[in-house]
Amino acid sequence: MPATSISLKEQMLRRRPVGKANADSGLKRSFGTFQLTMFGVGSTIGTGIFFVLAEAVPEAGPGVILSFLIAGIAAGLAALCYAELASAVPVSGSSYSYAYTTLGEVVAIVVAACLLLEYGVATAAVAVGWSGYVNKLLHNLFGLELPTAVSAAPWDRVPGGWVNLPAVILIWLCALLLIRGASESAKVNTIMVLIKLGVLGMFVIIAFTAYDANQLKDFAPFGVSGIGAAAGTIFFSYIGLDAVSTAGEEVKNPQKTMPRALVSALVVVTSVYVLVALAALGTQPWQNFGKQENAGLATILDNVTHSRWASTILAAGAVISIFTVTLVTLYGMTRILFAMGRDGLLPKRFAAVNPQTMTPVNNTVLVAIVASVLAALVPLDSLADMVSIGTLTAFIVVSVGVIVLRVREPDLERAFRVPGYPVTPLLSVLACGYILFSLHWYTWLAFSGWIVVALVYYLVWGRHHSVLNRDRP
Repeated sequence: MPATSISLKEQMLRRRPVGKANADSGLKRSFGTFQLTMFGVGSTIGTGIFFVLAEAVPEAGPGVILSFLIAGIAAGLAALCYAELASAVPVSGSSYSYAYTTLGEVVAIVVAACLLLEYGVATAAVAVGWSGYVNKLLHNLFGLELPTAVSAAPWDRVPGGWVNLPAVILIWLCALLLIRGASESAKVNTIMVLIKLGVLGMFVIIAFTAYDANQLKDFAPFGVSGIGAAAGTIFFSYIGLDAVSTAGEEVKNPQKTMPRALVSALVVVTSVYVLVALAALGTQPWQNFGKQENAGLATILDNVTHSRWASTILAAGAVISIFTVTLVTLYGMTRILFAMGRDGLLPKRFAAVNPQTMTPVNNTVLVAIVASVLAALVPLDSLADMVSIGTLTAFIVVSVGVIVLRVREPDLERAFRVPGYPVTPLLSVLACGYILFSLHWYTWLAFSGWIVVALVYYLVWGRHHSVLNRDRP
């Protein structure tokens, strides 16, 4: 029966049945718990530590340590909610699929818009930061630097930029690896994450040799509001937790594997973030962070060791390991498009899987094009907050979804249940909401415009092509 035979309200509120959400997709199940945990760690550590300190410290001063903790607590509460829904609805699409199952089609479209925004912009933001470490590594090894015209975006802090070419190259390298297959991508990711953790461990040890507690005296120069604003900037670092749940249909024993991987990734990530931030802040006045370029941690090691060997190792580790962040965020975006194509909310070509590689090749090429254009032309500081607002909105929807599904389907099998229900999901909503409303007004303005575009698309095209139209008698 055509969509026009039911009311707009019915269309907007209709939900995809849980049983249908769990249907087989044809994607290959290849991830175990360790690989999936490394997927979450890989997509998270890198964005938050390797270069976002230069954006967050000027907003909060040394109080950025509390900002990391606040963001970690909010992400932790949300991760518990993700773990429950991932065990009940183990499918691709992460919070988009959870929203479709619990809150209805129009909410799913809004969440999908948030996810596409956060993954697309995060991929670009990480690639921009990566190019800064490429320049640092080239300078340390060969005394060379790429010309500003091809290593910085227009309107960047560094004048004279035309296009960020290293960022574009990184995105296409990741896209080619994803086209080869998910299992190959996971193996490469695991190796690179272990390198990343080793490099950051080296930074913490060296930085603590020059630690001066007096650097933390002016702890909160901008008060509570500054700490909240920095938490909002930092929060885009926790996108990896959502990325874990985009792999629902490529995980072995997803009901148990996904909750374990989500919680494990969160513990590793938050511990590393706080340690690195504390070590970095003890080495220099907080005012210096805003003056440094993207390769801020490498510059700190130069100042501590008065030589280049440590910063060269760190820059090399960053060049290798930030690759993993781009890889996973690019992966997450392709799987959300896949889930939407299968649901009929995007054209069918988005749900096509290549029979040789068992991956959605069309989606990978498309998102690589979009992300590389963003990375080439948009400066880093304009990208970070846009990722945070999409991530926070998705986290809130997932937390509400836990409550809704508990009420609607109390007997549904769940391998993991949120401890402290219903207090935990409510605290998750409040914590994410606090950070959400600490973001800058212009971020809200751009985000609102994006959501309006998504809703117009749904009203004009999406609702008429939803596969749920076929399920009506």
